[in-house]
Amino acid sequence: MIERLTSLSGLAPTAKLPGYDRKALKPGILHLGPGAFFRAHFAPFTDAAIAVAGGDWGIEVASLRTADVADHLNEQNGLYTMLVRDTSGTTAHVIGPILRAHVATRNPGDLLARLEDPAIRIVSLTVTEKAYGFDPATGGLDLKHPDIDADLADRHAPRGVIGYLVEGLARRRTKGIAPFTPLSCDNLPSNGAVLKRLVLEFAGRIDPDLRQWIEVNVPFPSTMVDRITPASTDATYRDAQRLTGRQDLAAIETEPFTQWVIEDHFANGRPEWEKAGALMVEEVSAYEKMKLRMLNGAHSLLAYLGYIAGYELIRDVMDDTGLAALARRHMNAAAATLDPVPGIDLEAYADELIARFANKAIAHRTYQIAMDGTQKLPQRLLEPATEALAHGAKAETYAIAVAAWMRYALGVDRNGKSYELRDPRAAEIAALLADVPRNGGAVSKALFGLPGLFPAALSGNLAWTEDVANKLEILIQDNKLPLF
Repeated sequence: MIERLTSLSGLAPTAKLPGYDRKALKPGILHLGPGAFFRAHFAPFTDAAIAVAGGDWGIEVASLRTADVADHLNEQNGLYTMLVRDTSGTTAHVIGPILRAHVATRNPGDLLARLEDPAIRIVSLTVTEKAYGFDPATGGLDLKHPDIDADLADRHAPRGVIGYLVEGLARRRTKGIAPFTPLSCDNLPSNGAVLKRLVLEFAGRIDPDLRQWIEVNVPFPSTMVDRITPASTDATYRDAQRLTGRQDLAAIETEPFTQWVIEDHFANGRPEWEKAGALMVEEVSAYEKMKLRMLNGAHSLLAYLGYIAGYELIRDVMDDTGLAALARRHMNAAAATLDPVPGIDLEAYADELIARFANKAIAHRTYQIAMDGTQKLPQRLLEPATEALAHGAKAETYAIAVAAWMRYALGVDRNGKSYELRDPRAAEIAALLADVPRNGGAVSKALFGLPGLFPAALSGNLAWTEDVANKLEILIQDNKLPLF
């Protein structure tokens, strides 16, 4: 029987090990949402920063829902393998700063105790867009979100991320403990500002004095994060075992490229992430807009068209020369909506994105990228489309992407097989489409009416919506992609 990855001793020489003494680490960061992206991005950056600059910045992680990852990490003393794949081969890095994992649903009091511990100076998040309880129509809290509703009803027994943050900060204020810095690493535009707005609104509804204290004392830095991280597969676990000599049920895989831009506003210190390659800046918005529109927007375009066409992986979509060319056209269109980005050549950035999407060593599933479309479309596609139309552009690639999402929203593939949308508004979408004829005009009209999704400047633009309907008709009737 193969031994589990529980220590650094006796590992295969092919594995790269942490460059510091793990026993000297103390907890300084609490991270909510220890999914694959956190393990491919935040934790490795912190691992590298500690190796270069030291510091008491060990990480405790907490899952607010499922227990699998947390259990695997605890069973392995926080260790796991990050596989970095490209066409030249695969390397294994054993990542070391995680000290302990919590499961909030089992012991919420344990997580609350960590939130009020003075040793915890940063509470970081990768919980996906839908977990924030954000209402895009108002820009504030979604009072119908089950976590927001429950946590406002019983603030001292939170279950959602906003409720936990507010309760943790409230306990610190009561006890005279310095606040932690909430650090969002999710793909939301102005993620720190969004998090601050939601936290302040929540706090204001339960305790106006607490709201004022948070506003005065707690920074909410925004970040831009970028690293393609497919879901782990059996091949991930086999390669992790081959390269480390240990079984690793928390292993993840990713690409060589990684980027992190962070606003340098912290209440009580931070790791020296810049020593690991992070870019510490005063304002992150230009970088995040570039990434959301050029990378994420093109990714969504390829995911929906690729899934419709029967492609399982993004790298397979990129083998279709027409779709690859369309992705580059879309990046060019997205770049035209951007202001200059300090230190970035947008043409070179687009070239790099195309190469990353085509990386044959990365198995990124179109179905994975397609999930949560109603949470992703506004910042990736709808906002830049609105700006493009306002400046006289046709926004054709945006029309293609929206038509592809609408075809995907029908929930039936080209062979008539049903699939789950995996979208927080899936029930609303199904209800809207229940009695709608399956043609481009009818389906697009119904989905343009989904409350709070499409801005009036798009849904009210007759030429553009007609273009979407025409492209959708092609996708519905022919299941082909003669759109480019």
